Amino acid sequence: MKKYVSLLLCFLMIFSLAGCGGNSKEDTSAYTYSSELDIKNLDSSDADDQCSLRAIHAVIDGLIKTDKKGNITYGIAKSEEVSEDGLTHTYKLRKDAKWANGDPVTANDFVYAWHRIFKNKGNYYYMFADGIASIQGAQELSDKIDAGEELTDDDLNSMGVKALDDYTLEVKTTVRVSFLDELLAFPPFYPINEKFAEKQGNKYGKSAKTILGNGAFTMTNWEPGSVAEFEKNESYYDQKHVKLNKLVMKLVQEPKVAAQSFEAGETDYAPINSDLVDKYKDDEAFKQVYDGFLFYISVNFQNSDLANLNVRKAISLAINRKDLCENVLKDGSQVAGGFIPSGLATSPDGVDFRKDSGNFTSYDKKKAQESLDEGLKELGKDQITLRITYGTDESPMDVFATYLQNALSKLDGIKVEMVATTKQDRIYNKQKNGDFDLAVTRWGPDYGDPTTYLTIALSTNSNNYGKWSNSEYDQLVDQVGVESDVNKRWQEMKDAEKILLDDYAYIPVFEKGAATLQNPKVKNLVIKPCRTISFEYVEKTE
Repeated sequence: MKKYVSLLLCFLMIFSLAGCGGNSKEDTSAYTYSSELDIKNLDSSDADDQCSLRAIHAVIDGLIKTDKKGNITYGIAKSEEVSEDGLTHTYKLRKDAKWANGDPVTANDFVYAWHRIFKNKGNYYYMFADGIASIQGAQELSDKIDAGEELTDDDLNSMGVKALDDYTLEVKTTVRVSFLDELLAFPPFYPINEKFAEKQGNKYGKSAKTILGNGAFTMTNWEPGSVAEFEKNESYYDQKHVKLNKLVMKLVQEPKVAAQSFEAGETDYAPINSDLVDKYKDDEAFKQVYDGFLFYISVNFQNSDLANLNVRKAISLAINRKDLCENVLKDGSQVAGGFIPSGLATSPDGVDFRKDSGNFTSYDKKKAQESLDEGLKELGKDQITLRITYGTDESPMDVFATYLQNALSKLDGIKVEMVATTKQDRIYNKQKNGDFDLAVTRWGPDYGDPTTYLTIALSTNSNNYGKWSNSEYDQLVDQVGVESDVNKRWQEMKDAEKILLDDYAYIPVFEKGAATLQNPKVKNLVIKPCRTISFEYVEKTE
C-alpha cells in the first residue's frame, strides 16, 4: 500500500511541476504577446492605432525597416540614390522580395498604395504633403480632399511617385527632407499588392484572409477582440534571420489577466498597470520601457472660457506632474517639459530637442489659483464648468482623467464634469465635432523629427480639434518645412514650440512609459520610440 501511495505522490509532484513550467520544455519557436488593445484593421491607408500598426509591421515590409538594434535599414529597397539638390530619391528594389502568394514586390505596389491612401482619404494622407514628406503634388491632393473635391486619375498621377520599371521607384519632393527614410519605415508608406487589394474591395485588411503580406510573418487567424495568430513566412527574403515559427497576439487583455497568463507561462510579454507595479517591481521579468507617446490635454478654443489665457495657465499650473508619474502611474512615465518629448530628435550639435528647448511646465497651486482668479475676473464670472472627456478603453486615460479632475477640483472657481466614452467616440465624434472642453489625449511620433508634433497645431491640420490658430506659428512651421539650413531649421522649431506653449495651446502632462512583464529567455524584441515593436528578430532560449 505504501508503494502505491509513494507512486501516487510522485506522480502528483511531477504533474504539479509540469503545470508550473518546472519540468516542461518551453517552445522556443513561438512567441506570445499580450495587448490591451484590439487590432482595428490591417489596411495601411486606414489603420491609425498602435496595435494595428504592430500587426502590419509583422506582415509587411516597406522600402525601409527597423534592424535588430532599432535603427532604420533597407527593407524592400536595396539601395537609394539622391540627386544633388536632394529632391529626387531613386530606390532600387530587391528582386527576391515576394508577396505571400508568390507575386514579386514591384515599384508599382508602392505607387498604387500611395495613390490609394489619397483615393480612400486615409487617416495619414496629410503625411505625404508639405511640411512632412513633402512629396511633389501631395499638397495639392490634400487641399482638394480638405475642400471636399473628388480626386481624378490625373490628379493622382501628378503625385511625385513613379515606377521607372518593376524594380526602380522614383520619389520627388518639393524640398530636401532629411528624415524621409524615417518616414518610409511607417506603414502608410508601405506597398500594397494592387491585384489582391482590388479583388478584396472594402474588405481589404479586415480579416486574415483579406490581407496579403511580404514580411517576416503571415497572418493565419484573427478573431477580433480575442487573438491574432501568425506563422513564419518561408518565402520572406530575410527569413534566415527569423527564428520564430509562430507569433500570437492576445487581444484586449486586462493587465491583471495578462499578468496571470504570464505567471502561468502562457505569454511572453504582458503590459501591466500601476496597480500591479508594486507586486512585480522586484521580479526579474519586470521591465519599464519608454514608448514615446506624449499624453496631453487638448483644449477647445471654441469654448469662450477656455479661450482665456489665464484659465488655460491655471489648468497647467494645477497639475503635479511629478506626483502623477512617480506615485500614481509608477510605470516609468516622466514629466513632460514641453510638446516635443525627450529622445525624439537631436540638434545638428547632438543635443536632445527637449534639453535644448527647455522646460515649459511646472506645478504651483498658489499661482494656479491666482491665474484662475484673474481669468474669472476677465470673464466676469465667479465659476466655470469644464468637461473632461476621456476614453475608458485607453489605458491609462482613466487614471490621467481622474488625476486631472482632482487637481482642478482643488481650485476655487472650477466645477468639473467627467465624460467617459471610448477612444473612437472621443476622437472621431466628440473632438472632431467640437463637442468637448478638455480632452485627455495622446500623440505618438510617426517619425523622428519635431514636426511630427508641431504640425498637429497648424490651423489647417485636421487633427487640430481645439481650433487654436496663430498666424505667426503657421508661418514659422511652414518655413520649417522648406528650410534647407539645418541650424536655422532647428531654431525655428524651438521658436515654434515656444509660441505654442507660451499660449497654453496644448497642455503637455507626461511622456508615457510602460510597465511590462517580459520573458527573460527572450532577446531581440525591438521596442523603439517613434516606431513600433518589431517581432522579426525575436529569439527564445530554453
